Amino acid sequence: MNETTDSKVTETNDLQSIRFSDTQGTVSIIDQRHLPHRLVIEKIESVERMAAAIREMHLRGAPLIGVAAAYGMYLACRRIDGPDPRRHLEEAAALLRSTRPTAVNLAWAVENQLKLLEAIDDPKTWTSAALAEARRIEAEDIERCRCIGEHGVSLIQEIYREKRGTVNVLTHCNAGWLACVRHGTATAPIYEAQRRGIPVHVWVDETRPRNQGARLTAWELGQAGVAHTVIVDNAGGHLMQHGRVDLVIVGSDRTTRTGDVANKIGTYLKALAARDNNIPFYVALPSSTIDWDLSDGITGIPIEERSSEEIRVIRGAGRADGEILDVRILPEASPAANYAFDVTPARLVTGLITERGICPATGPGISALFA
Repeated sequence: MNETTDSKVTETNDLQSIRFSDTQGTVSIIDQRHLPHRLVIEKIESVERMAAAIREMHLRGAPLIGVAAAYGMYLACRRIDGPDPRRHLEEAAALLRSTRPTAVNLAWAVENQLKLLEAIDDPKTWTSAALAEARRIEAEDIERCRCIGEHGVSLIQEIYREKRGTVNVLTHCNAGWLACVRHGTATAPIYEAQRRGIPVHVWVDETRPRNQGARLTAWELGQAGVAHTVIVDNAGGHLMQHGRVDLVIVGSDRTTRTGDVANKIGTYLKALAARDNNIPFYVALPSSTIDWDLSDGITGIPIEERSSEEIRVIRGAGRADGEILDVRILPEASPAANYAFDVTPARLVTGLITERGICPATGPGISALFA
């Protein structure tokens, strides 16, 4: 069951990308496929529906996927079928893990739930235990993102003190509260700067092919009253060459213990342009996005290849009546390859903004914060 309203909201602080209903025992999400034109709330009542929502990108963003997967394990516990509850649990975990291979938060959250539940002998208590763990992971994500904002705002403050004018930040994809639960990762320092009265303007990469920047980040910033301008993905280098970008902050779907960063396709090119123009390039991420078992991101991080339909078709609202339309933009016979992520080597990353502070994108730098 879905609830649809106009996408204009008055208080984004009242919105969360995912919510649990105490009265119904179900989980509700914002179906992000309909933004910015419609605000659709989708109720999810089974692990199968949660897996489909993750796979089909009703929700996305590494931190949010982790929280959603934790709730997916709770939903699986609500409906244990058959004589072998532990097998049911393992099948639910495998289903969730198979949905999105790149974001490490998903597997991290599922493994947290499995470890907890496998230590409990009575399956009748699994539901309450899994719910408590999911709510803990959700609360932890909110707090981590809040802390990322507290630490990251110092970068914007420093530029403002030197510049005494509006600080221009460039982002890629959506690493806002729609990708988390609240606050966001890359946007958290921006929201905190606004709260402190620092003038800030955001260059928003459209982020083809799914346009998460143009559809989601721009919608978020607009709701919050943050000055922003949407640009095509290839405009970032031009703006950097002409001194119109002070700082780049992006999110991460998986970061190795040595500082290599997997993020939405096109992030690597932004890092190259930033390096060539001596512009600081920071990655904002919670520690749940760090893959502690991986040192080489370029060879070790699996890069998701999604359907070519995401390239062939673009979705938008018709000019005349606002009807949501899917428009084919490629020649019918032309093949298309849809790589969802790329890896930015640690040498191109100025630093990592985490819930524990800012550190160099190096093994020793990360270890100093997370011993």
